Amino acid sequence: MLILSIFATISLLNGLIEQFFPGTMSIYQQILNRSLEGKKQFAWLIDPDKYTNTHLEHVLPIAMKSGVDLVFIGGSLLVDNLVDNCINIVKSNSDLPVILFPGSPIQLHNGADALLFLSLISGRNADLLIGRHVEAAPFIKKSDLEVIPTGYMLVDCGKPTTASYISNTFPIPYDKPDIAACTAMAGELLGLKSIYLDGGSGAARPISSRMIEMVKQSVDIPLIVGGGMRTKEQISEVCQAGADVVVIGNAIESDPELLYHFGEAVKERV
Repeated sequence: MLILSIFATISLLNGLIEQFFPGTMSIYQQILNRSLEGKKQFAWLIDPDKYTNTHLEHVLPIAMKSGVDLVFIGGSLLVDNLVDNCINIVKSNSDLPVILFPGSPIQLHNGADALLFLSLISGRNADLLIGRHVEAAPFIKKSDLEVIPTGYMLVDCGKPTTASYISNTFPIPYDKPDIAACTAMAGELLGLKSIYLDGGSGAARPISSRMIEMVKQSVDIPLIVGGGMRTKEQISEVCQAGADVVVIGNAIESDPELLYHFGEAVKERV
């Protein structure tokens, strides 16, 4: 209770800072504050390989009207690696915060606002626990990126994904929420500032409500959830289970209008 009280006090102070000094609060502080207030956030994940310039420029106005709060850019495997191009288009056509979601150090770019510094804590591949981070550290240290240390947890949601294949790790079993909860706790104790539960690109189903609930109850840091959500009802369930930030990617690549429905589902849970 003491920890929650401290977090609530910090949230109140940060809210006053943002009110009187707009633009001074970090992206992470905004995510944390909304989490503490029970307000859900909607993140749109852009895979640079899946969008042409024209397509992206068409979708951005829809994203802003639908209530997208954050834009994630990146992926497990990029063939053309047009991260810088995506960042430029998003920045030129919107005021949405751009956060890198990198699958490798080559996806880093100083033009973004922040970086999810992902550590794959669900796997046992040392390269993705610390190895790639060592490679990326000199660039990040010199950059202007806001760094958000994030525990990335892959969950088996019905079929193999690019993320599990590229990472060479076994996802957490779908019906083992206790493993997910303990893994998230370990990540928080290591000092990570957020947890990202992901079914992976093209997941057959969303992460179970029970797993989301157990992870949320086990940590005091923001919980990001993505993968497998294709309907408004599924997004509502994920929000109700405890997700602070809901991430949608694949579902809107072919039908951007779904952003309106998905945005409504997230905001209804605010």
